[in-house]
Amino acid sequence: QVQLVESGGGLVQAGGSLRLSCTASGRANVMGWFRQAPGKEREFVAAIIRISDITYYADSVKGRFTISRDNAKNTLSLQMNSLRPEETAVYYCAARDTDVLIRDAGRYAYWGQGTQVTVSS
Repeated sequence: QVQLVESGGGLVQAGGSLRLSCTASGRANVMGWFRQAPGKEREFVAAIIRISDITYYADSVKGRFTISRDNAKNTLSLQMNSLRPEETAVYYCAARDTDVLIRDAGRYAYWGQGTQVTVSS
């Protein structure tokens, strides 16, 4: 069992930056971020594999978001730059042990409670 707690959400103007953090109570091979806007499905943002540090990004965030993890501290971070109003959503930290279909939310076993990110125009 892995418990996840996110922090770092808030209100930012378009073009601004935010850094999200996630603290895990246990180890997981894959950790990722998803987001869900009102009335929309949860969507993949980014993920990282513990052993290899290989990262995956949604096309919409490539070049603007950076995912990283500190294995010693069991923490995951998401640096978000050049934020856009359409990226307003609840951002969730997620974890799993297998590394197939990385972008599939249904394959993540563990989820945090989410943190709100609001980008104003």
